[in-house]
Amino acid sequence: MWFLWLICLLLPIIDAAENEKPTAKPNIIFILADDLGFNDVGFHGSAEIPTPNIDALAYSGIILNRYYVAPICTPSRSALMTGKYPIHTGMQHTVLYAAEPRGLPLEEKILPQYLNELGYTSHIAGKWHLGHWKLKYTPLYRGFSSHVGFWSGHQDYNDHTAVENNQWGLDMRNGTQVAYDLHGHYTTDVITDQSIKVIANHNATKGPLFLYVAHAACHSSNPYNPLPVPDNDVIKMSHIPNYKRRKFAAMVSKMDDSVGQIVDQLRKSNMLENSIIIFSSDNGGPAQGFNLNFASNYPLKGVKNTLWEGGVRAAGLMWSPLLKKSQRVSNQTMHIVDWLPTLLEAAGGQPALANLSKQIDGQSIWRALVQDKASPRLNVLHNIDDIWGSAAISVGDWKLVKGTNYRGSWDGWYGPAGERDPRLYDWQLVGRSRAGKALEALKMLPSRADQQRIRAAATVSCPGQSSQGTSCVATAFSAPCLFHIRDDPCEQYNLAKQYPEVVNALMAELERFNATAVPPSNKPADPRADPRFWNYTWTNFGDYQNNDLDTFSGDITLAKTV
Repeated sequence: MWFLWLICLLLPIIDAAENEKPTAKPNIIFILADDLGFNDVGFHGSAEIPTPNIDALAYSGIILNRYYVAPICTPSRSALMTGKYPIHTGMQHTVLYAAEPRGLPLEEKILPQYLNELGYTSHIAGKWHLGHWKLKYTPLYRGFSSHVGFWSGHQDYNDHTAVENNQWGLDMRNGTQVAYDLHGHYTTDVITDQSIKVIANHNATKGPLFLYVAHAACHSSNPYNPLPVPDNDVIKMSHIPNYKRRKFAAMVSKMDDSVGQIVDQLRKSNMLENSIIIFSSDNGGPAQGFNLNFASNYPLKGVKNTLWEGGVRAAGLMWSPLLKKSQRVSNQTMHIVDWLPTLLEAAGGQPALANLSKQIDGQSIWRALVQDKASPRLNVLHNIDDIWGSAAISVGDWKLVKGTNYRGSWDGWYGPAGERDPRLYDWQLVGRSRAGKALEALKMLPSRADQQRIRAAATVSCPGQSSQGTSCVATAFSAPCLFHIRDDPCEQYNLAKQYPEVVNALMAELERFNATAVPPSNKPADPRADPRFWNYTWTNFGDYQNNDLDTFSGDITLAKTV
């Protein structure tokens, strides 16, 4: 009988050992919206555009309410991929144009390359916008195993052509090959279909998945049709009076449905229970005609490519069963550069982080998010652009803005506010959405009352009257403006005169950062890039010698003089 006694004694130890088995590395799904405004999702308080799938993730995960990005496309994407501020990679000034002979520097190791070393398989569906003038700058040469999408900054959603500086060409790729067969397939659907295919075909026995879903939506398209979206989707937005805003809303709704399909496929593939899903915009929204678009950052000030909160404070969320304290609104400060170290820690890459801490600007926020602890990030460099003479930095609750972009023409507050009455928000759509149903199956979707509580906490409002402060007039020659962002998120009251010592301290911090900046890498357009030399496609023109143009143009002198 002694052996029975021994078994009884060992059973608890065996059970404990089983329970302490390390969990498999999580799948990481990073969904990046393009030009989505702070007020273009339902979880921030507007009932105008229905985003039930995104909202379901937000309510059951963590809403990132003090989450910052770069003010425009290429700088944000470079920051996400490298964990470095754009001033440290030369990507700080405007965007990378399709005809520029440059890209994200090749010496920069990027997110998929780090994750691949930890056993991940990495894929990208959608927009790249980090260089394509030579193939070695493109996704398949930088850690991704597959790419269906486009290399440049925007495209028509149906014919997939891009117009830049009076040059016009096709930009849709499957790997490195031009995807002529995708003509007529709506871009959001192309990206969604590829994402679903990657998830469905993923072999979990070979390691976890990193999927970067970089939507074109809701960036405007070419000038002749800036907001392309199927009529059936526009009709669904008939409650929105402004037609351009209605079309924009339909583009957002299509993207929201994409999010739902991706979550549902993770469920079908039994991957959802061990996944981290991030949803983020790349920059603030282009409001009321900016870039021929119609986003809303209400009630925040400014638009895309400005350093006001409306340009750099993004709609963002994180969802995962690994989060110990979810179903909440986070006011922990975070910047897009933090995703690289944060996701590396989540993936078990702590040894790599130890070597990275002095090489990148990002800080891991993983433990802070998982346990709802204070963020280690004390400051945020929003950008320094010495060409345009603008810069902004936040330290704690203070924010300093120096100079402006567009000579101040986009320095106001823009709507639409949308329907702010919570009674007009359709709560039933959240539970009925694909994402809502998938989360309900995991018993992770909060109750209606908790959803209402979370949404109210995530809604930013502006203070009314204040006896302190003055209005801010930001020009290249004016004094910097100072705001207390926690009390004044809408940047209405300039407190520079009241707190000169704070201004001096933040100016010193800006100067410290600027001393470490590398020059912007922008270059003039290369005549060889003209799509008419390449069968009207945007291509890796730098990989060819000038005489290769004979195949396409028949006149090499033309390429030299365009």
